[in-house]
Amino acid sequence: MSDEFSGTTAVQERQRFDEASLRRWFTSHVDTDAGKGFRVSQFKGGQSNPTFLVEAGQRRYVVRRKPSGELLPSAHAVDREFRVMKALADTDVPVPRVHALCEDNAVIGTSFYVMDYVDGRILWDPKLPGASNDERTRICDDMNRVLAALHEVDVQAVGLGDYGRTGNYIERQIARWSRQYRSSETERIEAVEKLIEWLPRHMPPETATSIVHGDFRLDNLVFAHDASRVVAVLDWELSTLGDPMADFAYHCMAWQLPPPFRGLGDCSRVQLAALGLPSEERYLARYCERRRLPAVTTAAWRFYTAFNLFRAAAIAQGIMGRALAGNASNAHALEAGKQARQLAELGWQRAAQG
Repeated sequence: MSDEFSGTTAVQERQRFDEASLRRWFTSHVDTDAGKGFRVSQFKGGQSNPTFLVEAGQRRYVVRRKPSGELLPSAHAVDREFRVMKALADTDVPVPRVHALCEDNAVIGTSFYVMDYVDGRILWDPKLPGASNDERTRICDDMNRVLAALHEVDVQAVGLGDYGRTGNYIERQIARWSRQYRSSETERIEAVEKLIEWLPRHMPPETATSIVHGDFRLDNLVFAHDASRVVAVLDWELSTLGDPMADFAYHCMAWQLPPPFRGLGDCSRVQLAALGLPSEERYLARYCERRRLPAVTTAAWRFYTAFNLFRAAAIAQGIMGRALAGNASNAHALEAGKQARQLAELGWQRAAQG
């Protein structure tokens, strides 16, 4: 794990809040013993909702809060993160146990929720340096298994039938991320303009409606210390009801991103095989096998990958917008925002292949 992103640090100056107020709230809503040895630190990683480690007595908890300042509409929905993890508690999707949601801004300045701290490994580099070939194979296969399990969850059975609108998911997503991009736009990016025009004209038929995570990637998963097994899926902020194939294609961006991104885009099939990693095609085929789906057409997969690179560019642009406004949650936000252009250009390359 990279020291730059892992572990905790003192709470950043711009993220500070009344810890005594949080302790009082904890005592009445989460843990009656919270007053004993109550300590707060901030996780280094993450670009979105500021995330804190709370040590109270012998227990450890995680607090995720909305950033302060002016925010984009519908962004940083901690209430939705709380709801979806609570609903998934008894499914095959591993999630942390959630305890309480606080929507009273008077407590620490913004709404937040509390969940258990899950001890395990956060892995940042999709090349999985330091792992054996066998472990790389098993880690990838378990990521695949967990995302397939999420997409198989019966939304009505877990009480999430109204968690998002149904139908026209891709069309609505293109419109949403186009708006989000425009609302934080800082310069003209030609590849974005081309994608905004191209995407609505090349949408494949919607495959199904399921719970979609929206940001399912290696570093949003916690792996067991002693096994290649996912023990928790984190960061549900972008989750909704939508097209599972679009969600899976977002996850597969790891195979498309070259340096300086953390990805596998600079590896050939032969190099991937030599590392014990599946090719993008094999990984997609395994997901389809798990869900008993027909093979995805080349044109549809090209659309899904181009769409997700566009979406990632819009997210990166939003991060830069927050950084320039002074309320981003991470010191790396400005640098991350600069990646919007490169992501859009990669997306247009995929689209133009057809």
